[in-house]
Amino acid sequence: MCFSATADFTGSVVLGAVGVATLREVKNRRELLLASLPGLFALHEFIEGFVWMGLDGTVSQQVGHNAGAAYILFAQGLLPFVLPLSVFLIEPTARQRRRMLGLVIFGGLLALYLTWGLIAYPIQISAQARSILYVNVITNTTLVAILYVTATCGSLFLSGFRRLVQLAWANLAGLLVVMLVKRYAFTSVWCAYAAVVSAIIYFFFRGTREHRPQRDASGA
Repeated sequence: MCFSATADFTGSVVLGAVGVATLREVKNRRELLLASLPGLFALHEFIEGFVWMGLDGTVSQQVGHNAGAAYILFAQGLLPFVLPLSVFLIEPTARQRRRMLGLVIFGGLLALYLTWGLIAYPIQISAQARSILYVNVITNTTLVAILYVTATCGSLFLSGFRRLVQLAWANLAGLLVVMLVKRYAFTSVWCAYAAVVSAIIYFFFRGTREHRPQRDASGA
């Protein structure tokens, strides 16, 4: 996945099916954001297909660049907040949610900073070694990478659901491997790992069906 327009479009169809299956497992509205992530990853890959098409001249450069801007806005600007918020919402007790509130706030502040950087400074998009490089002077730093991993993995480690802690380890391992092996194209290559993350999210919902409340919990 993520190595050509065809691969991205094909991957988006597969992830879309996982997304539909995951949403069918939802039992209360607090679960919707986490359950929607596979579908959002599917849309994310679909958008990058147009980035490839812009780079190879199938669509205009403007269309390709706009698609790239939308792609990186989700990956770098929104996900550091969306992921911790989705875990915060799904936790069944107020006590667990209080443990995660700081990471949600941290993720929100990081998302605002990165979104500002993506808007205020130009994004350079190019292809290299069958991957797409998204370069922005604010978001492409080692410090931001560390903060990004903290925001996207931290709340999962604090979850009261054992399967989400397992997801945290899988997510952390994937992020670190991608950074070590193909750091220059981290944002693009990581979307291939989104397929694995999406499958884990689906099996989390499927495997915890009997333990999650039918209605929104208000208990402490």
